[in-house]
Amino acid sequence: MSGSISLLNKVGSEVSVGQSIGAQSQEDARNFASHNITIALVISVCWGALLFVFAEPIIRIYELEEHITANAVQYLRIVSTGLPFVFLSAAFTGIYNAAGRSKVPFFISGTGLILNIILDPLFIFGFRLGTNGAAYATWIAEASVFLIFVYQLRHRDALLGGFPFFTRLKKKYTRRILKLGLPVATLNTLFAFVNMFLCRTASEQGGHIGLMTFTTGGQIEAITWNTSQGFSTALSAFIAQNYAAGRIERVLRAWHTTLWMTGIFGTFCTLLFVFFGNEVFSIFVPEQAAYEAGGVFLRIDGYSQLFMMLEITMQGVFYGIGRTIPPAVISIVCNYMRIPLAILFVRMGMGVEGIWWAVCVTTVAKGLILLSWFVIIKKKCLGIPTVVKE
Repeated sequence: MSGSISLLNKVGSEVSVGQSIGAQSQEDARNFASHNITIALVISVCWGALLFVFAEPIIRIYELEEHITANAVQYLRIVSTGLPFVFLSAAFTGIYNAAGRSKVPFFISGTGLILNIILDPLFIFGFRLGTNGAAYATWIAEASVFLIFVYQLRHRDALLGGFPFFTRLKKKYTRRILKLGLPVATLNTLFAFVNMFLCRTASEQGGHIGLMTFTTGGQIEAITWNTSQGFSTALSAFIAQNYAAGRIERVLRAWHTTLWMTGIFGTFCTLLFVFFGNEVFSIFVPEQAAYEAGGVFLRIDGYSQLFMMLEITMQGVFYGIGRTIPPAVISIVCNYMRIPLAILFVRMGMGVEGIWWAVCVTTVAKGLILLSWFVIIKKKCLGIPTVVKE
């Protein structure tokens, strides 16, 4: 959920700064960058404080055993104090993406990931800190990513000619950032609530195997999701600059090219999950009962992989032209349809597989609806003249 909220300033940075660069307005680009960072700090402090204070009632939603609940509360409270690092790093990432320099946040985030991988076993087993050790390792990795970003921007890169990190908020820039980023943050936050319900339902229907299947299967599915997210981010930044510069032919060419690339990869993932689901799942969970259940999840979910990549690619197009509301509306409606569909399928006797089918059907719907929406409005929103044949 915290990652979802941080998207407000990541997407806000990518679109507002990217369009300002495309319009040749460096001053606006700098102002948008400073405003995004300032807003990110304010939101992260408020959200982190809420998680710290209400950690226990939040964790009790999952109805875990008492000792697990206590450990989870401690973990959440430690991690919540590091949220400003997460939100500010997301804003920095968006600014770099908008400037067409996505390699920098990639390497910085990769450094943080490697550091976390090294520190986790050291703190958990070496210092015998257990769950708290995992939280401390995450905190240090997040703080390190933030500090590297600060060093990079202050001493290595004169990005946008240099800009202050924090500024007094002005209505003009703040309103634009919220208009761009709030729908995205909202849809992803609501998606987290839907997943919480589905996790609980999976636990009721399939026990710990059902819950493990859904959570681990979702992490495996992230191969497709994160790949398409990378294409979407690049497409959004590219379209933002060219749309603002009035180069519509480049916008359309980038859209078509990205659709082809994500389509090929999505088809590959569909075939992999549908025909080799057991083998893929067994790489991560070697227990037979677990990977067989996971194989069923991947087979059902595999049918929707191409459409998921289509949805996320189309999100990048809409974000690039500054229309973040349509993807949010479609995602929110379809994601919340998973709840009644899952209940319906379970009552029809499909068991835990009914939940997987609810996810699959709504994912297919999101991809098709979002593509159709853009095809319908593209002439109007891109200013493409209609050719009249005599």
